[in-house]
This record gives sequence, C-alpha cells and structure tokens, in this order.
Amino acid sequence: MALTCGVPQGSILGPLLFNLYMLPLVTYILDSWDSGTIRDMIREDSEDNEACCCPQTTTSLKHTADGVLLGAVGAYDWNGTVVLQTPTASIVPGKNSFYNSETEAGYEQLAGYLGYDVQSASTPSGLLYITGAPRYNHTGRVVVYRLDQDNNISISQILKGEQIGSYFGSVLQTVDVDKDSFTDLLLVGAPMFMGKEKDEQGQVYVYKINENGRFEHQFTLTPINQSCCAAHSDVCANKNEPCGARFGTAIAAVSDLNLDGFNDVAIGAPLENDHKGAVYIYHGEGGTLKEKHVQRIPAGGDDDKIKFFGQSIHGVMDLNGDGITDVTIGGLGGVSLFWSRDVAELQANMTFDPPKIRLQKAQYQCEHNGRKSVCVTTEVCFVYTIKSENKDQTVSHEIFYNLTVDALRAKARAAFLDKDGKSDRRIRRTFSIRDGERKCLQESFMMSARLDFKDPLMVSLDFGLVNEDKGPVLDENLPRAINKTIPLVDCGSDERCIADLSLKAEPSVRTMVIKAKEKIDVKIRIKNTKDNAYNTKLTVSFSPNINYVKVEPEKDCYLNNSKVECAVGYPFLGSNVEENLEVKFDVNSAHIQKEIQINVTATSDSEELEATLYDNSAQISIPVKYEAGLIFTVWPADEHVVVKEGEQFAAVFNDTRMIGEEVNITYTVEKTGLIETPDLYLEVTYPRLSPMKNYLLYLTNIKTSPQVFCDTGRLINSENLNPNIFKPNPKKETLGNFLVSCENLPCASFVCTIPEAKTSQVNVTFRVWKPTFITADFSNLHMLVNATLGIKNTDLFVLSSSSRTRSVKVQISKETLGGIPFWYIILSILIGLLILALVIFILWKMGFFKRKPREFSKEDMMD
Repeated sequence: MALTCGVPQGSILGPLLFNLYMLPLVTYILDSWDSGTIRDMIREDSEDNEACCCPQTTTSLKHTADGVLLGAVGAYDWNGTVVLQTPTASIVPGKNSFYNSETEAGYEQLAGYLGYDVQSASTPSGLLYITGAPRYNHTGRVVVYRLDQDNNISISQILKGEQIGSYFGSVLQTVDVDKDSFTDLLLVGAPMFMGKEKDEQGQVYVYKINENGRFEHQFTLTPINQSCCAAHSDVCANKNEPCGARFGTAIAAVSDLNLDGFNDVAIGAPLENDHKGAVYIYHGEGGTLKEKHVQRIPAGGDDDKIKFFGQSIHGVMDLNGDGITDVTIGGLGGVSLFWSRDVAELQANMTFDPPKIRLQKAQYQCEHNGRKSVCVTTEVCFVYTIKSENKDQTVSHEIFYNLTVDALRAKARAAFLDKDGKSDRRIRRTFSIRDGERKCLQESFMMSARLDFKDPLMVSLDFGLVNEDKGPVLDENLPRAINKTIPLVDCGSDERCIADLSLKAEPSVRTMVIKAKEKIDVKIRIKNTKDNAYNTKLTVSFSPNINYVKVEPEKDCYLNNSKVECAVGYPFLGSNVEENLEVKFDVNSAHIQKEIQINVTATSDSEELEATLYDNSAQISIPVKYEAGLIFTVWPADEHVVVKEGEQFAAVFNDTRMIGEEVNITYTVEKTGLIETPDLYLEVTYPRLSPMKNYLLYLTNIKTSPQVFCDTGRLINSENLNPNIFKPNPKKETLGNFLVSCENLPCASFVCTIPEAKTSQVNVTFRVWKPTFITADFSNLHMLVNATLGIKNTDLFVLSSSSRTRSVKVQISKETLGGIPFWYIILSILIGLLILALVIFILWKMGFFKRKPREFSKEDMMD
C-alpha cells in the first residue's frame, strides 16, 4: 500500500472535508444545541448548581450504537463529564460518577478534563464507553465504563498514564482490525510524552481487548526521533518551539488500505520536522497492528503556508471511485487528499528439470561452445492478481525477474546460456502480464566440467514491478525472492543410491538433579553400510528445558528453536563409513519439566529400504528434578534470658508484656538462582509446655511477607491476654540442667505456606514464661526452636540438605543475689590444713624425711 497526493500542489479541500466529517445525527445535534443547552442538562442533574459547569462543554463527540457521546471537560469545575444523548433521553452522570470519593480524595481540585476525548467499543458482552482525562493526577488516565439497567455509571477499567504532562488520554481511537464488528484495539495517545532530549516526541499506547472485555497493553508506538536544539548545540536546525513530533495528536482508524482484509491506522505527528508535520501508516494484522510503520508521509507543498501536517486525519471513504479508501490529512493552512494505489499479488514458483543433478545421466547432456556437460532447465511461473474490485483486466503490467546460480559462492558451478552464445551466472528478463494471468518462462544453465559436492546448487529468483511509481503496488506480505536448491548425486550406472543408515545415541547421565547451569552431553554414532548417503543430516530435537550449545567436532549446523540440523560427512556419507560426534546442551532454567526429551534422527537424500529404517532414530528420556536455589537463614542463632534469685512475677497478667522477656526470631527464604522457586512450607516447632504443663515459651505474634500465610490455630496468645486477664499459678518442678527439645517433650508447631517470591520472611515472637522458671529448680537450661523448610511439589523440586532445617537455642540461666558465706571460707581453710597435716604425718611415718648415711669405699678413705 502507498498513498499518493491526488490534489495538484496540495490543493485545499476544506469545504468538502467539513461535510465529510459530519454524520446526520451529529449535524443535527451541533446545529440545534449550544453549550448552554448541555450546561442546563448537567445543572439539572447536579447538586451544585453554581460550580457544576464551565465553558468548553463539548470538546469531543462520538456517535455510538446507543446515541451520541458528548465530552464536557468544563463540567464540575473542569473535572469534566460525559453526556450520552439518546433519541429519547439525555444521560448525565453525577459529579462523583467517574471516581471514588473515598480512595480519590481531593479529586475535585485536580481539573482532570474528563471527556477530552470519547470513544466506544463493541464487545460480545455489550457496549463499552471510553473517555480520557489527560490532566488527572497530572499523568492522565482513561476510564472504561458501562451503563447498567438504571443508566448508572459502572467503571470496568482504568488505564493510567506514566509521565507527568504527557496528556495521556487526550486522543482515543478504537479499531476493529479483523472486521468482525467487535472492537479489537484501543489506541491511547500521549502526544506530549517527553523523549530523552526533553522534547515532546509523543507516543501511542496500543491495548488489545481480551476475552473478559478488559484492555491489556501490547506495545507502544513511537515516531522517528527528532533532533532538537540544546544549550550546548553548535548548530540549531529547528526554528520553531516546542521541538519534537507530538506523535499521537491525531489517531484515525482507516479502512483497509492494502486490501489484506484488515483495517489499518494512521497517526499524526504535526510537530515533526520543525513543525512541518508527518503521518505514519500502520497495517493491521490478525487482531492487532504491526509495530513497524509501513509508510511515513511527510508534509509537502508550501512550508510557509501549511504547517502542523497531520493534526487531523480521515480515512474511511473512497473519494475517487476506484474502490479503495482514500486518506485526507489536515494541517494549519490546508488539507491534502491522498489516493490509495491498488494492491497486486505477484506469486512466483520455480521448478527444475531434472530435480536432481546426476552427472552420468546421458539425456541431460548438452553442448555449448564445444563443451559438454549436464544442463538443467529452470521454469519460472508467475501469477498476477489485483485485489480491488474496480480493476481493468485489459491493462498489462511490466514485471522483471533476476535468476542467479550459486549466489553465495565466489565462483559459480553453473552458468545460464544466452541466445547470443554468452553465459553468465546471472540473467535479467522482463515480461508483460495482466490481472488473473499465469505466465511461465524457461531458462537453462550448464554445470561446470569439474563439479564439487560440498553443498547443493542454489538458484535465486528475485522479481518486482518495472515501474514502481505507476499502477498498483505489490502486496508487502508476499515474498519478493525465492531460493531453491538442486541436490548433486553420483550413484553409478543404476542411478539409484540405496543407503542404510544406523544411529546410536548415549546420554552422559541417566537421571539428574539440576542445581544451576548443568551440562548434558549426548554421544552419537552414525554409520552407513550401503551406497553413498548424499546430504546426510542429523536432526536433534529437544524439549524446551535444555539449550543447544554446540557439536564436537565442529559441523555445519542450523538451529531452529528446539531443533538443530547438522550436515554429516558432506557431501555424502560413504559406504561403511562411520561418524562420531557429541552434542552438548545446558539446562534452560526458564522451563521446568519432569523429563529432558531428546530425539535424534538420521536422514539423507538417498533412498533407504523401509526394512532398514528402524535404527535411523533414537529417543532419550532423562528424569530430572530441580534443586530450588534458596538461602534459608535464621536470626538470631541463640538468645539468653537470666532469671535472678528472688525475682517475683505479677499476680495477674493482663498484657503479654507482663509474661517475661521477648524472643524475636526471623526466618528468611531468599531465591538465588534462575530456576523457578516452588511453593514452600515452613514448619516451626517449639517447646510450649513443661512436664508439669507449665508454659515455657508463649507465642505472641507472627508477621510475614505479603502472600505468606501461617496457620497457627489457637497458639497465638492462647490465653487471650488483653482483654482477658490470667492468674499464673505454676507448679513447682525440677527442670534440671538439660536441653529441652521436642525429642523429650511434646512440642507445639505451626506451618506457614510460602509462595514463589524473590524474598520471603516470617517473624515469630515468643515470650519466656517467667513464672515457670522463677518457681522451678534449675541453674541453666537450653530450649530449641526448630524450623523445617519443605517443598510441596516433590515431583519436580528438591531442597539441598543445607537448606532444610534451622535451630535457635534459647538459654535460661538462674543466678544468686549474694556472695559466699564467711563461715564457708573458714571451714574450707580448716579442712585444707587438716588434710595437709595428715599427708605430712603419713610421709613421716614412711620415712620420707630420714636421710640414709653414705658408705665410702677404701679408695675414698685413702684419698
């Protein structure tokens, strides 16, 4: 599709367009009403007769199946409203109909300009009304609503702007793309959206309506970036301010311009190119739009007289009677009319005779300039169809086509034969064709004398219109080029290559626990036991939970989503030849599945008997589980509470703070890897009662992250202190010096459900029940609070042993108030002295203190 200006030198069609825009009902309303009429309607329905209305009551208007929507931005102190005029009544919403006074306090001072633009959307469940409030909360918003049986406003959805001052919602347009009478898209303009250079580039948000009747954001359309003057610029190109494009100032749903069965959209950018303006054309596709514009129409004509080209657009009518919708574009100083050119489908096909090149095939031998070789006839067929209904089938159109052999090679292995005796790898031809005609042409090429089998011979065909500036344009959805290949085979005198491929595949693992970027290798052996297997290919398809990495040794491989094809032994795998290779994968953490599936298949262009095909493929299935990448921490690791000798407790408890010291424990579960985190549960077990049924730890509170739920039953503040009161009467017991755990005491527990999240926390608060420990006989006691993290879905996920349990030790100590009594010291000294005397007496009795006389020898005596 292309639009061309149908008015010489941009002639102005102002009066004509004025009539085109007016529908009969709208004309009647605008002629018979004035702003005072609408003001009176709103005043009759409003409780505040003084402040309900202002000027500018009819800034937008939309004809619907029920009547006419009138936007009144000046109503209610410029907060605005929308009036629905039906043939029998006027429906005027109240002041608070479009906002919630409880959650949107202060709305009345915002001057949101509701009703700046209005639209309606047809859905299977009824009519939706849509209006914009571009100044609401300074960022703007769009309100989607219905009318109930009593004609009251029922808001279905609110779409919010994202930038202050962007005027989001100032321009609205609904589009029925697929022509099924139901709305498919809502386009919301934000023409003052600031670009990176703080210029008003503007953008258009595209929302698609879902099966529930709600609009979902699909993508955002933006114009070509405009260069603007800046303080540091040496050269300033733009003369007018503000700089930018204001893309989205006008949005028009235009009838099918390219005759593909889908309606299209035109968007104006009147400030583009230094306020000259431009219009962007987007084609419909399916139930949506193509994100890339197919045509940009810049302003033409006299720049001094016409500015802001694209500030208004209309494209519904066929103005020149050729059966195709035309587009009128308005600007300051004039209006331009663009005629739509017809669209033609040109489909091409290419066949070869012979379909395979066999060098021994005698009947395909030809001679050129004294050289004999194999020749191939290429037949190229074209079918030409004009889409519009008003077409002249007697008019012929000039078509060109180019044929090229071995386009990707530096030196071609074949050349086309020309009538003048010349040969070249590329030829160009032209011919005439009419609407509805099919035309076929033939060309021949000769193979080189010495032919290599490295890859098939590729023939490329590209084609188009000789004169693209006149007549129809070609359908952009159809290809303009075709590439086809011819296999090269050498099968001997019987002309049949009967191969027998066999394949074996062995994975590096049989089962797997995936922790992070795990690797998987598959060793493959391919063997051919008969004739040459030409163009042997190994096809490996795999489940989406793994990614292809590479093949060793390196092969010529082509990856297409979850399938990889590799050429093996190219150009052929010879008789009794074996190839061994290894395909490497790594884990794709974005997809979680119970098994890794890998299918391996070997094929070739040669024939193979059906009886030998059973071993041409292999299926591999590897059961897997995923280790949840989690960090499970607890703080603090231990707590210490001291009970002083003689400490007393209150006779009556009326608040949990009177029970004893507070013990706060925080459990944190944090996601670390890319693998999806499963739903978890956290079970906290703690010693609640002693052997004599006295409280040990008293649960007072649990705080969690959003979406985390803890089922505690009646454990939290089980005595319901505050408002209730409790009189503690602990039974005296001997706790001893030991570790209190759930192995020797019945413990209480509760379970928290933790959904998938980046980080989740559970904060548990206990109170040490002081009366039990003040009364009991003990000196030092340890209590364990255990937490166990588990996975609900054990079919897919596992936890590492280091991430399963965490314990907090609560130490309770009892200390005395005074020192050691003095008589203890005197008695200890006396006992010590008595023991020392007893030891000395025993040693004396044993002769320990007697000295043995020395005996001298005769030599010593003589000396």
